[in-house]
Amino acid sequence: MALAFLASLLSLRLGVSVALVELVIGALAGNALHLKPNEWANFLAGLGSVVLTFLAGAEMEPHILRRRGREVFSIGIVAFAAPFLGAFLFAHLAVGWDLRAAQIAGLALSTTSVAVVYAVMVETGLNETELGKMILAACFVNDLGTVVVLGALFAHASAWLLLFAAAMLVVFLSFPAVSRRLIPVLRGRASEPEIRFLFVMLLGLGALAVAGGSEAVLPAYLLGMAAANLLAVERVMVQRLRAITFGLLTPFFFLRAGALIQWEAIASGAGLIALLLLVKLVTKFLGVQPLTELFRFGRRSGIYTSLLMSTGLTFGTISALFGLNRGVIDQGQYTVLVTAVVLSALVPTIIAQQFFLPSAAEIGKSASEQGEELRVDVLQDSGRI
Repeated sequence: MALAFLASLLSLRLGVSVALVELVIGALAGNALHLKPNEWANFLAGLGSVVLTFLAGAEMEPHILRRRGREVFSIGIVAFAAPFLGAFLFAHLAVGWDLRAAQIAGLALSTTSVAVVYAVMVETGLNETELGKMILAACFVNDLGTVVVLGALFAHASAWLLLFAAAMLVVFLSFPAVSRRLIPVLRGRASEPEIRFLFVMLLGLGALAVAGGSEAVLPAYLLGMAAANLLAVERVMVQRLRAITFGLLTPFFFLRAGALIQWEAIASGAGLIALLLLVKLVTKFLGVQPLTELFRFGRRSGIYTSLLMSTGLTFGTISALFGLNRGVIDQGQYTVLVTAVVLSALVPTIIAQQFFLPSAAEIGKSASEQGEELRVDVLQDSGRI
């Protein structure tokens, strides 16, 4: 917590996203101070990634898909496919990894970090703009591609997996109606039962996902999407969730992610790490940037979008860990991939924040104007109008 507090102070002083500062401090503390996450810290980090993913999913309102579906799906699909194919071919043909290990490399480097992007969006206020909502929606499409392909290539059908899929379908379809009736009844108590209800849903679905061989962040994202209209109205509950998440949980997530970077591994595999990172950044950028020009994002907004879509962390680390646990890659390959993934959370985000952060004029409409449009869309979606 002292490191998290220090990261907050440095973030305010330097004008850099606190998530990035936490990544750097985590790397320094992990290597210089030899701090190793223990069981409870790992739990808080995992819970942080789940709740942060849930909040990110809740930012993707249906009206964005209706109005900007072409942009969102085009950018999301290309942002997945280009680095997946690029990293897979590079690892298999240039580095000499076997076919399945190269597939893990492609998947690990194909992702976009919802956690990093959402944290940056909230700090800058871009999550309230149409540009920010499009980027978050494209992140979801990107990572959904990673999850689907990972399952298609490596997952094995089981009773738990089928149970998880059935439960997720039922919850996704019924949650909006159930929560609209339940939350008003629970709201206003000192024990915050409405927030506890959300945690029950997140942890319960996460447990089923893990039992089925998937990951807890996947149902968190889908549940966030199902709760988008609810949270657009329940702003007090969102503020309390954000306070819990950003005040306590996400510092452990980002500090732990930074601690995964090992200086020895970087020194011994620096060349390969740099090449894998370069492959990811170049393929992502070359895939996404032409689309931002096609859809007339504007120069700064387009480059900013391309850079944020080039980040990676949660799903990239999960993909690499999946390969390690199942013997598809060895410890050395895992370390190289995770280091490249963590660096991809750092490098493009710093460049985007420092040099290409869009101005209000470039983004277009003000947050208040878009908030009023969002309110109308939410009311229409919920049947009130």
